[in-house]
Formats: sequence, structure tokens, C-alpha cells
Amino acid sequence: MIQFKPLAHSDIDTIVDLMQQFYAIDNYPIDIKISKSLFIEFLANEKLGNAWLILSENEIIGYVILTYIFSFEYQGKIAFLDELYLTEKARGKGVGSKSIAFVLEESKKKELKLIYLEIENHNQNAQKLYLASGFELHNRKLMAYKTR
Repeated sequence: MIQFKPLAHSDIDTIVDLMQQFYAIDNYPIDIKISKSLFIEFLANEKLGNAWLILSENEIIGYVILTYIFSFEYQGKIAFLDELYLTEKARGKGVGSKSIAFVLEESKKKELKLIYLEIENHNQNAQKLYLASGFELHNRKLMAYKTR
């Protein structure tokens, strides 16, 4: 049985360890000290979003993070599915689909108007998962500007 446990302060070390595994897939840099500090800030303000550990048989097998944004275009609060990570042994077993279903149910409870996400071009499995769950490819291009 898959469960979703809201992230607590006592889980920060665990989620940062999982985050390191996730970031290693694409060689993304991660500063553990900064990540832990960011989670403390994140948990202190529910308006920023929510995070959950994903468990199977009481074993942590991943995590999911939703961050919130206010949008005039979409007439209210929208979310960014910032991260969804499953450990290697949890993949290919339907956990991803259950995790997306959970996120969609939470989005209804939180009255979100839209959920954005981004995937790596090479991650075809993730793209198939999201398309099968009702996500659509967006006609716009995502752009970014680092302020620092």
C-alpha cells in the first residue's frame, strides 16, 4: 500500500538524502546545507507549498513537492510540481501513477487552477507517466533568468 506522509522537520535529512539521489541522475549540483535550510523555510510557510514522503510497506521510496504561485492568467493559485522522485526499486510498479493521482486529489482540495511541471528531454518514462495522467505538452517555452 502506498502512503503519502506530509513532510515534517524530522524528515529533512531523509528528503535531502533522496534529493541527492535524484539530482545525481542528471549531475545537478546540490548544496546539502542550503537544501536543509530551504526546507526549514518551506515548512514554516504553508503558502509556499507542500511536500510529502512516499512510503510503501512503511519504507520511504520517494518524495513529491508542490510549490504554489498566484496567477492572474489562471485566475488564482496554481502549482509547480517541483519534484517527484522515486527510488530505483520503486519505479515501474505503478507508484508514479499513484503519486500523480495523489497530487491531483490534493490540487482539488487546495483549489489549484493548474499544475505546471518540467521534465528532462531524455526522460521518456516520466513524459509517458505525465501524459497518461492527463498532463498536456504546453505550447509555450519555459524560460529562466537567474538573478544571482
